[in-house]
Amino acid sequence: MKQNVHPQYVDCEITCLCGNVIKTRSTRPKLNVEICSNCHPFYTGQQKIIDTAGRVERFRKRYEGTKYGKK
Repeated sequence: MKQNVHPQYVDCEITCLCGNVIKTRSTRPKLNVEICSNCHPFYTGQQKIIDTAGRVERFRKRYEGTKYGKK
């Protein structure tokens, strides 16, 4: 193998906005993420549909008479 080609592989600390800290190894010593498995809705089971200004209702009303997706 060639010398001085591969990056250094060091201990890494990943910090989520929720406060969860994960220790692993990476080419960077510190990473900041917005979402992790501790706070992601898929893993927590607390999924929320945020409906701003009735967009979902307007979409359903607009396409309620169509046959798209119906057999």
